[in-house]
Formats: sequence, structure tokens, C-alpha cells
Amino acid sequence: MNINLRLLSVVTFGILAIISAFSISQLKFSFDFEQFFPEGDEDLEFFQEFIQEFEADDNFMIVGIRRKEGVFDQTFLEQFHDFSIQARRLPHITECQSLTKFAYPVKTPFAIATVPAIHIDKPAYYERDKKRILNDERFVYNFISEDATTLTVFMKTINSIQLGQAEELMTALDSLIQQYDFEEYHYLGRPYFQKELVAMQKREITVSAIVSGLLVSLVMFFIFRRPWGIAVSLFSIGLGMLLFMGFLGVTGRELNAMAALYPVLMIIVGTSDVIHIMSKYIDELRKGHGKEKAIITTIREIGMATLLTSLTTAIGFASLLTSRVGPIRDFGINAAIGVIIAYITVIFFTTAVISWFRADQIIKLGRGQAFWGKSMEWTYRITRNNPRRVALTGLAVLLISLWGISRITTNYSISNNLPIGEKITEDFLFFEQNLAGFRPMEVAVYAKNGYKANDYEVIREIDKVEGFLHQIPSVQAIGSITAIYKSINQMMRNNNQEAYALPETKAQFERYRRIAEQVPELNVNVLLSKDEKKARITSRIQDIGADTIQNMGDRIDRWISANTDTSIVEFKRTGTGLIIDKNAEYIRRNLIQGLGMAILIVSLLMALLFRNWKMLFISLVPNIFPLLLAGALLGFLGIDLEAGTSIVFAVIFGIAVDDTIHFLSKFKLARNKGMSIEESLHITFLETGKAIVLTTVILFFGFLVMLFSIHPPSVTIGLLISLTLFSALISDLALVPLLIRWMMKEEGEVEKVEGELEEVAL
Repeated sequence: MNINLRLLSVVTFGILAIISAFSISQLKFSFDFEQFFPEGDEDLEFFQEFIQEFEADDNFMIVGIRRKEGVFDQTFLEQFHDFSIQARRLPHITECQSLTKFAYPVKTPFAIATVPAIHIDKPAYYERDKKRILNDERFVYNFISEDATTLTVFMKTINSIQLGQAEELMTALDSLIQQYDFEEYHYLGRPYFQKELVAMQKREITVSAIVSGLLVSLVMFFIFRRPWGIAVSLFSIGLGMLLFMGFLGVTGRELNAMAALYPVLMIIVGTSDVIHIMSKYIDELRKGHGKEKAIITTIREIGMATLLTSLTTAIGFASLLTSRVGPIRDFGINAAIGVIIAYITVIFFTTAVISWFRADQIIKLGRGQAFWGKSMEWTYRITRNNPRRVALTGLAVLLISLWGISRITTNYSISNNLPIGEKITEDFLFFEQNLAGFRPMEVAVYAKNGYKANDYEVIREIDKVEGFLHQIPSVQAIGSITAIYKSINQMMRNNNQEAYALPETKAQFERYRRIAEQVPELNVNVLLSKDEKKARITSRIQDIGADTIQNMGDRIDRWISANTDTSIVEFKRTGTGLIIDKNAEYIRRNLIQGLGMAILIVSLLMALLFRNWKMLFISLVPNIFPLLLAGALLGFLGIDLEAGTSIVFAVIFGIAVDDTIHFLSKFKLARNKGMSIEESLHITFLETGKAIVLTTVILFFGFLVMLFSIHPPSVTIGLLISLTLFSALISDLALVPLLIRWMMKEEGEVEKVEGELEEVAL
């Protein structure tokens, strides 16, 4: 390589590195549940129209404040009430409600008055207030826990609150609550999720980059044992990651829930490229070639194979573009770009730098080289002498994998995606166990045939549905326009507990409707549309799993169809939770479509490279096994298939095929030099086997770095990819030689067989 080209390459990458370093400060992070909505779904379109009529179902922030001895204590209630009043002044809060602010309407001879639900300044009334409140379906799980140890402040936020606004709100809320002497408090709501999960993303990226960097440094030390070899390899890998992160900053691409994988991917992909390039360069130098010839041979032979492996890896990631889920698509395209950036860095920067060094300056030669030679020789003999055992083992793995795949479920839950050991997870579980959960479920109500949604006939049908929902333990915090008329009916009957029900006659209902219109506090605009043709039933359901919720939803739909008058009203389930849960259906479909497309494109690349259908078959079969094994692990380990884990298959296919390409490329080069099949396999094991094993070991431990993550899907992804990529190595070293020996014959043997056939014919 010409010295001027070397300098030009190094200077160019130096300038790009400086630009990237400044651009990293422009990185954008984001998290909101809308990112995980399946685009183009008809239920999503319906939901978007629904919230335009009413409001978003996740525009809330709830604070649960607990007193272990019980909330009916005057000092506690006074502090709680003051907090609930002050909370209304927090930024981006539009309404605020709590039990201490609630009052029962009371009819008097002169007007409608109110009686507080809790007489804060009259402790003598506490026992009576407590009994009444705990028997009121409007309050239990919603504003007070069943054991009366927790009260909640329900705050309504602006619609579609953004990250900056969420952080501002949470900072103000933290500051406010510290002014009170509460022994325990918990948060739940969209602003809290946004702030904490973005903080988790930043922490995950930092930790994964540091741990991966330390791991690769340790590996490079054991491989090269020379300062220059270690420095060049680490600098090349770090430069690739820096350029990638700089690219994300310059282009303004947002980092979402999948962002923690980027440092790991860039480091291990870069490491694989660096090891293959540097190993080949060292091998050429050890053969006695000069540095110029060695680097040219390296670029010509390994550079082309590495280009192909980078393309196939990028294609594997790009297969995620078939997903309807935004973060998955973004991860796919970003990861594909990152792989190409890593390749360009290694092929132009690393080759330019190492061409200045001798072999003994890069690596410490000695017994380590002999060890690898003996190990690869042993592996070669195992595959040559035991073909039947290898084939039977492969068949057994195939059958077991198919059994495991049949056990895969998609019953994932929100709690399984929350950070391990963090307060947000503790808070989420607290609400699940003591109050209403987080998952919103809405039922849209459409009046038909001239009826309005607040007509008596329609209201009765809504009440039927509410009554059925109350029978399902996992459905809580149920509310609708019926509460208005039930409250008035109760008021008209001296606030008798049993009178919280709809009026028995239409005439009574019409009188109550006139009362409701006169009472400002009974605002129904979020439960009834302006044209009075549509209404809603709101609720929250516990985090019991996507498949379980789907089955429950189907049961609700069947009951509604069989027990309501569909001639006057129509009901349709909707809500944020339902839309996100639909991802399970699309994940399965997109997974098959995406992988099918990736396999097709990789097959075309293989066909162009080898120009032989047998080699095409040999290259693909070993890489199907890791995919099947990954699916089997999901089934056997009871890991639910969801948006995060669905990327495992694209990563595995994209990376696993790399070693196959390196192996077959070396085999083809040896055959082109006139070597026999066995000689070609032998030299491939000795020269390429070491690099394949080393890169797989690095990949194995590189993805295991994700075990340090506090994000459960990341831990699962790291474990699955590590185990299956190790199986891909075994598949390459065992199945590829077996298939080559089975499907490919020496030219002399072919001619001999043809001659024998001609003799038989004569």
C-alpha cells in the first residue's frame, strides 16, 4: 500500500473521528408507548380516531402514598390533602383529584350541597367514612387500597406529553413530595415511564460500552501479547463505534429501547473484522512475504470475504424493516449501517495502519500458535473420521429444536420489560398488587338508529357491560357516564349505600339528566362525545400477560354480543394496552417474512460468490440450525416472544453466516489452487479455523456482557445470542465439512463414475 494512501486514510479517519466526537452530544433519546404501536393496523386507526373524540387513555400521573398503620390519621390526612392541592400547580397538569377532595352531593330543600367523603378535621367520623368508602366501587383500587393503607392522587397530564415536559414534571413532583413527611410513596404514569426508561437507556449504553471494551481489551491481550497489536486492534474497534455514534448524532436518529445493543454490536462486529484481517496479514508475513505483498493479499482474499460477511450481517439486520413496530425497524436499519461503518473502518483504516508493522511487532509468536495448530488438526480429524455420528447428532438437535419451537408463547407482560432492581419496577408492582394496574382498556360505545349515548336505553346497556367487567378480577378502576346517574340516584335517596344504581324508570332518569346538566362538578365531557352519539367505558387491567388479556378480551366480546341490544348500541374494545398487545400477532408474521427475505437475499449473494448450487446449499443449511436452536431455547426456557426478543433471530442469522462465508471462501481459494477436497478442508481448518473460533469466542462473551444489563429483554437477548452463536460455530466446523464431503466429488472420481456407467450401458 502506497505510503501516501496510508497517510490519506489515517488523516481522513482522524477528521471523521473529531466530527463524530462533537456529534455525539447531539444524540437524541426517546421513549413512549406509541413507538410500539403496529403501524397500519385497523385497530390503531380506530383508536386514534377514538382519542380525538375524547382524550388519550395514558395521560395520567398517579402518586400512591402509603401509611402502614392505615390512612385514617388526622396528621397524615392533612398532609395528604395539602399535597393533593399543591399537585394541581405542577407543570403540565390539567386536573387533580383525590379522595380528600371528593364530596358526595346532598339534596336539600334549597339546593344541592355536598358532604366530604372524609371528614379530615373530625376523627370521630373516620370509622364511618372508612366503612362507606371501602364499600364504594368508585374508590377502592382507584383512590384507596382495599386495606386502607394507601391513598392516591390522580393527576391528568396534557395529551401526548413529551420527554422534556415529562422530565420537568417529574423534577417538580420530586421536589414537592420531599416537603412532606410521607413514610412511603410510589409513582405510576406516562411521565414517570418516559423519564426513567430514557435514563435506563443512557445507563445501558454506557455500561455495555465500558464492559464490552474491557472484555475486548482482555481478549486482544491474550491474542496479540504485543502493545502495538493490542493498540491497533482496540483503536480500530473504538473508532468504528465512535463513527457510528457520530453518524446517529449527525443524522438526528433517535435512540430508543433497543439502543443498549448498539455498543455491543459495534464492538463485536468490529472485533470480528479486525481479527480476520490481522490474522491473515500475520499469516502472510510468516510465510516470508513482504509487508506490501502481505497487505495486498490480505485485502484481496480476506477483504472480499469480510465484505460479503458484512453485507450478509447487514441484510440480517435489515430484515427487521418488515416489522410494523417503529423501534424494531429503527434498530434494524441502524445496526445494518453500523456493520457497514465497521467494515469500512477496518478495510481502510486498520489495513493502512498495520501495513507499517512486522509480525513480531503485532503478535507474540510461540507456543500459542502451536496450540491452535494442534486444536484445528484435532477438529479436522474428528469431522473426517466420524461422519455418521456428526449426522445423527445434527438430526437429533433438529428434532429437539422443533419440539422446543412448538412451546413458544407470546404471553409477555410489562413488568418483565422493566429494569431489574429499580424503583420504577418496585412502584409498578406496588400498584399492581395494591391498586389498579397500568394497562388501560377502553370500550368505545356507539349509539345506533337515532339513539344518543346518554339516552336511558343506551345507558342501561352500558351498565350491563360494566356489571360484567366488575365480575372479572383483573379489570379494575371501571368508569363511565353511568356513574353520574348512579350518584344522583344515591343522592336522591339520602345517600343510601345500596342506592348507587341506575334509576328504575325512564321518567326518573330524565329528571336526573336535568339535574346532571345543572351541576358543574359532574362534568361528563371525557365520557361522552360532544355530539352525544359516542361514549366510553374506561378501565385498567392488571399485567396478566398479552395472550391472557387477549383471551379475556375475546370472552368480553362474546358476552357483549350475546347479552346487549346491538340494535341500539355497539361496543368495541380499544386502548393503548390492546394496541401494544397486537404486536404479538405481527411479530410472528414479520419474523417469518423478514427472515425469509434475508435468507433469499443472502442466497443470491452466495450464488454470486460461489456460482455453484451445491455450495449455496452447504452455506445455508448450517445457519438454519442456530435459528431453530434459538427458537427452541425460547420454548424450553419459557421466554415469551415479544418485540425485544424478536430481533434475536435477525442478529443470529446475520452474524452466524459470517463464519460460514469465511470457511467456504478459504475452501474455494484452496480448490482454485488445484488442491484436492481433503487438502482444501485441511488447510481451511488450519488457516481459517483459528480466526473463526476466536471471533465466536469474542461474540459469545461479547453478548454475555448484556447479562450486566438491568433491562430483562436485553439479558434474554444476550443469553440467547451467545448460546446460539456458539452452536453456529459447532455447526460450521462439523456440518460444513460433512456436507462438502457428501455433496462434492473430486473431478477424477466423477470421471471414473461416468466411465463405469458407460460400461454398464454398453
